[in-house]
Amino acid sequence: MGRAELDRLLESAVRDTGVHAGAVFLLASDGQALRLEVTAGMPVEYLAPWFGVGLSSPVPAAEAVRERRLVWLGRPQELARRYPRTAIALPYHYAVAAAPILTGTTAWGTLLLFWPGSDIAGAAGPSPERVMAASRRLGRFLQGVADTGHPLGPGPLPRTLAQPPAHERTTAEAALAAAGLVERLPEGTCSLDFQGRFTYVSATAAELLGGTVPDLIGSRPWQSLSWCTDPAFEDRYRAAVVSRQPGSFTAMRPPDRWLAFELYPDASGVSVRISPTGPGTASRAAPAVTGALRGEPISLGEVYQVLHLAAALSEAVGVDDVVDLVSDELMVAYRAQSVALLATEDGRMRVLGCRGRRLRLLEVSDGAPLTSPAPAARVLATGMPAFFATFDELARDYPPAPRQEDMHAWAFLPLIASGHPVGSCVLAFDRPHAFSDNQRAVLTAFAGLIAQALERARLYDTRTKLAQTLQAALLPDSLPELPGLDVAARYLPSVRGMDIGGDFFDLVRVDDTAVAAFIGDVEGHNVAAAALMGRIRYSVRAHAAGGATPAQALEQANRRLVELDPGRFASCLYAHIDLVRRRAVLATAGHPPPVLRRPDGRTEVLPLQPGLLLGIDPEADYPCTEIPLTPGTVLALYTDGLVEAAGVDLDDAMAGLAAQLARARPQPMDKLATALIDHARRTAPRTDDIALLLIMLATAGSP
Repeated sequence: MGRAELDRLLESAVRDTGVHAGAVFLLASDGQALRLEVTAGMPVEYLAPWFGVGLSSPVPAAEAVRERRLVWLGRPQELARRYPRTAIALPYHYAVAAAPILTGTTAWGTLLLFWPGSDIAGAAGPSPERVMAASRRLGRFLQGVADTGHPLGPGPLPRTLAQPPAHERTTAEAALAAAGLVERLPEGTCSLDFQGRFTYVSATAAELLGGTVPDLIGSRPWQSLSWCTDPAFEDRYRAAVVSRQPGSFTAMRPPDRWLAFELYPDASGVSVRISPTGPGTASRAAPAVTGALRGEPISLGEVYQVLHLAAALSEAVGVDDVVDLVSDELMVAYRAQSVALLATEDGRMRVLGCRGRRLRLLEVSDGAPLTSPAPAARVLATGMPAFFATFDELARDYPPAPRQEDMHAWAFLPLIASGHPVGSCVLAFDRPHAFSDNQRAVLTAFAGLIAQALERARLYDTRTKLAQTLQAALLPDSLPELPGLDVAARYLPSVRGMDIGGDFFDLVRVDDTAVAAFIGDVEGHNVAAAALMGRIRYSVRAHAAGGATPAQALEQANRRLVELDPGRFASCLYAHIDLVRRRAVLATAGHPPPVLRRPDGRTEVLPLQPGLLLGIDPEADYPCTEIPLTPGTVLALYTDGLVEAAGVDLDDAMAGLAAQLARARPQPMDKLATALIDHARRTAPRTDDIALLLIMLATAGSP
């Protein structure tokens, strides 16, 4: 009853919004992924790349739930620009909206709706209000079902709702008259349903196609006609179904007969008109389809599955990303119960990750030498994948394989990139599985893509570890402890692929009653910027330890940077804090001013007299500003990455930081620093590194 009502609500959503197709995704029980539950107006296999979608995936269905908002893509170009992975896997001319299915703060899934695309801004489409109303109805229904104690989760396989006929014939005579009319036309005419099957073929159409009416009815042209096995034929059909826009193309039926095809889709299927033509007319239609693949053809769905995985892997950064993406894609596409990735390391196989059911065979493979007869290692030595339809086949090939009652079929794929072994991929199935030639070819193609992505990911992880080690060496290991001070610091790099930058900070104990705090930012986000940052930090630190005033420390650092002439500038803010006199003396070299929070909660951005950036003028001077520090006062020093956001004025951004500090309850500086960094991460994408140094003059009762 529950799924029947869900189906009815989806049909109602498609009808009420005026779109031609829709789908419902439901949140999986772990709350980390969406599963495609049902489609209407479009075969479910068209959405095969999204049978399972991680909530962090860059696809509209996931983003709608993740951000609790309507994702609206009214133009195909916008879809391709914002979601290239989606556009590659379903590369047709359509518009789409993804609406989160919510009740209050509870997310249940996503409603996805399709309508004909247009590259004209403001073209007709469904009403956003109607789309959201449909998603709210679905939310109320799913909430009501959950309230009974039996929430409706995704089923084992997604479903496609049956399409009602677009036109009902009132009498048999009317149907016969319509058939007679079509048969008298000089062109061939046929009709296909949404599964691509012939439902009607005129005698002329059958003759032009090279088949007979009885043989064609109920079959798909790319399966029953040997010259139509090229994926381009199915692709033309899918384009008409998804876009609901007419299409045309020419093709040659061997040996030399050219045919023109015109496709007209509606709510029940696609009507096709077939006319004899010549090759000279091909330029007026779509590019000619002139050949067919030899042997068993690879289905178009599998072709797009490969393209989708390629696009997804191009976005993977580290090894964990690759493991997650490969597992999600292959488990969904091939209904495998387990997927594992192994990599070569010091002449042995090491398991990088396994998703799904635990595999006892991996215990044999993990740590095995590359010369081991274990299939995961042997496929690397031979460069050839190994497929086993049953466990008995596997046991004959590798007798030590431990029997696992819930695993019967296996695929072992060698991962080879740039001519050398990278690792292997293992798929396991809970029932016997005869791998067709198609599946073997596609899985082998997958293996090549995975190998390249894994090689890049391991290189990235190595570089990241190196960068983090270098960054840690250039920044202080810890901050000195002084009675009467509560301090905390944070550093967060922004650059993907290196995790290193030019922001720096330090806190130097001058004597038992004074400290020097400084923070700065060198131009750039690379090793050169980091190396220069290290030299500046050590220079300022040396002057601070020697008792220099803020002005003297900045003047010396400035002259040193001018002498080095690195072609880069740096900003710096320096504060000398006297714990006995309870005052701070500050000077700035083009750095964002600090924010001061008083014990009563009032905050302000301190108006310091500006000084030039370091590295410009060797004779620059740096005016000082003195401020009182009463117990409970918080001084926040930061780099601009903490506050900068696209489209936001810097003064407004700094005022926003001051307001956030004013709202913060009294707490240890370590907790406050974490809260400020977390807020910066949530509020806007950060394109710069972040350094933060918080200093509080403690009171007797400070937390």
